[in-house]
Amino acid sequence: MELEQQKSNSKMKGSQAAGVLLILGVILIAANLRAPLTSVGPLIGIIRDDLGISNTLIGLITTLPLIAFAVLSPLAPRMARRFGMSSVLFGSLLLLVIGIAIRSAWSIGALMIGTVILGLAISICNVLMPSLIKEKYPLKIGIMIGVYSVAMNLSGAIASGISAPLANQAGFGWKGALGLWGLLAFVALLFWIPQLRRQPQKLQTAGHNNKRTNLWKSSLAWQVTIFMGLQSMLFYVVVSWLPDMLKIQGISTDFAGWLLSIMQLALLPVTFIVPILAGRMKNQIPLMLLTSLFFLIGIGGLLSGNDMVLLWVILIGIGSGCSFSLAMILFGLRTRNAQDAAELSGMAQSVGYLLAALGPILFGYLHDLTNGWNVPLIALLVIVIFMLITGVAAGRNRLIGVENA
Repeated sequence: MELEQQKSNSKMKGSQAAGVLLILGVILIAANLRAPLTSVGPLIGIIRDDLGISNTLIGLITTLPLIAFAVLSPLAPRMARRFGMSSVLFGSLLLLVIGIAIRSAWSIGALMIGTVILGLAISICNVLMPSLIKEKYPLKIGIMIGVYSVAMNLSGAIASGISAPLANQAGFGWKGALGLWGLLAFVALLFWIPQLRRQPQKLQTAGHNNKRTNLWKSSLAWQVTIFMGLQSMLFYVVVSWLPDMLKIQGISTDFAGWLLSIMQLALLPVTFIVPILAGRMKNQIPLMLLTSLFFLIGIGGLLSGNDMVLLWVILIGIGSGCSFSLAMILFGLRTRNAQDAAELSGMAQSVGYLLAALGPILFGYLHDLTNGWNVPLIALLVIVIFMLITGVAAGRNRLIGVENA
């Protein structure tokens, strides 16, 4: 009996340790999904001046990863079914390390190629992580999505805040400031190795009695997808161009970077709280309305030219946190199983990020065309209205495949 008790205790400790390692792995992967991208915004002016390129072309640095997201996202669930989720995530982290290294190695060509590679790597993780959470933590989706979102956005906020000081005061230059994020990706790679030693984690299809859902014919799936795309467009436009917008008002490059960092820090509490609230609510329509209100006030404040820039930035950050969290948890709340969650995540992030990819280039073009930021900001307000419409539709209490039942 004593020997059996010892074996039972040993298994329990082993299971607890495995659980802790999995959570750490999830947190570290999440920490790598924003920082390589948000570190670019505060450096856009430096990169543009160093390479001598236009605002429209420099917008490609942010747009290329989004295009990569759109191209590879539908393939991620298939890769996970064939090779196992843990193996695919490990390969993605390795690809991320390589992409960051190439991006910081040479000039414009390497910058673009490395950006595409890291975008492909991040896209796979973006798609598979919500499915992993639904499969491993079916009764704690809200909490785990909150943890995942906080880790992602905290690292993104830190990256925005320290990129310009690293490039300027620390003397790393823009290449070194971008390249340092390869170290974080390498740490995540090391922490994910234990997951490879366990039983391969392959996405399972629905049970024998459940037919595969054709998401492309589901109006609800399209509503979630468009909401995902519009909230992503808002975020990546702001991350790309907010520092330049603020510099027009006489704010220094370093301080503009810190304001962008504050914007992302402001979204941290809501990225944890909103998924928990959303998971407990009958529908998410009230949260959709509140999210849009934060965006409308914040963007409207920037458009007014009022000196309360800090307040407007914080409100935009809160809106971004709410909208992102809602998009992530909808993948789980609107589907019946992990397979459907992965498929919806792939569809939403493919079409959604293709839509979002238009943002940085379009707003760079509008800025070049009008030589100001009023027209781009008005366009952002229009996008918020469309996001609200699709968000209210996606927020109703339905499941894909049975929404018309």
